[in-house]
Amino acid sequence: MRQFFKFVLATVVGLALFSVLGFIVLVGAVAAIGASGPDKSVAANSVLELKLNKPLSERSESADLLGGQSSLGLVGLKDAIRRAKTDDDIKGILLNLELVQGGMASLEEVRDALLDFKKSGKFVVAYHEIASEKSYYLSSVADQIYLHPQGTLEFNGLSSEVMFYKRLFDKAGIQPYIFRVGSFKSAVEPFFRESFSDSARYQTVSYLNSLNGHLLSQVAASRRIPAPRLKVISDSMLVHNANDALCLKLVTKLGYFDEVQDYMRGKLGLKADKKPGLISLSDYQDADKDDEKEGKTSGNRIAVIYAEGDIVTGRGSDDNIGSDKFAEAIRKARLDDKVKAVVLRINSPGGSSLASDIIYREVVLTKKVKPIIASMSDVAASGGYYIAMACDTIVAHPNSITGSIGVFGVLPNIQPLLADKLGITVDRVSTGKFSDLPTITRALTDYEKQQLQLEVNDIYADFTTKAAQGRHMPVERLRRVASGRVWSGTEGKAIGLVDVLGSYEDALKIAARRAHLQADDYRVQRLPRTKSSVEKLLSRFIDTDDDDQAAAEARVLQAKLGPLYPAYHQYQQLMQMRGVQARLPYELEIK
Repeated sequence: MRQFFKFVLATVVGLALFSVLGFIVLVGAVAAIGASGPDKSVAANSVLELKLNKPLSERSESADLLGGQSSLGLVGLKDAIRRAKTDDDIKGILLNLELVQGGMASLEEVRDALLDFKKSGKFVVAYHEIASEKSYYLSSVADQIYLHPQGTLEFNGLSSEVMFYKRLFDKAGIQPYIFRVGSFKSAVEPFFRESFSDSARYQTVSYLNSLNGHLLSQVAASRRIPAPRLKVISDSMLVHNANDALCLKLVTKLGYFDEVQDYMRGKLGLKADKKPGLISLSDYQDADKDDEKEGKTSGNRIAVIYAEGDIVTGRGSDDNIGSDKFAEAIRKARLDDKVKAVVLRINSPGGSSLASDIIYREVVLTKKVKPIIASMSDVAASGGYYIAMACDTIVAHPNSITGSIGVFGVLPNIQPLLADKLGITVDRVSTGKFSDLPTITRALTDYEKQQLQLEVNDIYADFTTKAAQGRHMPVERLRRVASGRVWSGTEGKAIGLVDVLGSYEDALKIAARRAHLQADDYRVQRLPRTKSSVEKLLSRFIDTDDDDQAAAEARVLQAKLGPLYPAYHQYQQLMQMRGVQARLPYELEIK
């Protein structure tokens, strides 16, 4: 029997050692693959095909070697288009678009990159089977726009939907206590209303019309159709089918994909039996290339710090803005003598007021020693505006969403749910009258509600005072455009919340100019550092980062829940809120 156990033990130990060694070999092989990269090249006379069939995020991410990328990086996409402009092997771009997923400001940056590409004299052709408003916004720059004869084109204006949960809370027995400042701070309205308040509707109509007007003016310039005419087409929804889109000159041809290939053959000088050489975005990014900025040898740097997602306390994750991680990134840029200026690239609806103030402090300290410029993407509102307001210059797109200077707090009372619905009662013992505050298992007294409201008032006063200092305007004037109201970038520029209307590249130029750097005398340093492909793979096997695991789980849930995921995501956000919030009114999605 003893010999038997010896053999069993030896077998178990051997299997364990084999597993460990096998894992090490696997990781080494993957690391070697990741380090060497695929050996890809661009064939002569090629066309770059852009499908943009994944969500568009701010920053290029390293692909997960097992699961691939879950989003497209705006930085990498624009770099690819810029490189294609001067790449002799690339003769044109094919926009093969359907439901483009991205904010209006991000799409404008892509659109501007395509317009710049056309200056090379190379062609841009677009093909749609189904064209959403956003995909058409991009393809309107094309020399030729093909729409499938049975395809559809959406051109009926922008809209924004909000889910309201009052009836759900009533049925569940949840009583939300609301603490807010500002008549426009409507982030909490879904918890106690069944529809928009007058002020929330007013501000939404205002900035949506601003964004829509900007979209129409740009499409008008590209398609040579007067903007008033486009507005009539949009408002009256005159496009019902492909023939309508052709007759109204929104597209140039009705055709199948093989006819698009015929067009490309003509532009490439190919015979009828030759297939046009298409290269995908991912393959083109993997091909050997010279990086325009990072490849320079200058010791001077401009640090670009990407702040995307909700603002939370602590380290955060790749999907949000952790106060510790981003304060550390700004501090690193400030203390690095090689960094001559900083660009804070923001795409955030806000979040924790405390976390926003932690990051704000690092911006203030940096401003004292070197230029720091804010570049607003799709959204830089509430907490997103908080971290921008101390910058030397604030740059926003005309269709950025900004402002929302206000704060709120929500404290639910679930006692009716526990007692009436679930039959659970709660008793307590405390050392003081308010020892259990804040609590969600009993009703608040009038005095307690008053004290919590005073806390929110104090944070709002601090927010607006700091915003007034950063904007160099009297606090009374600042508060007239605050109260939680949301503005478009164009509106923000008119009222002094924004300094310059422009793109990320404009912000980079301003930073270089403020630092007295020439265009060829600096390189870009991107912060915070992102995980490599190997690190992402390892995180699947080693539970070292709870936030990475949560992000992976969220992607799985998104795939499974589909259109129901936004409601679940809002529930998750509500459960994660800690302290007073400086957050954009409601979950904003423009479509």
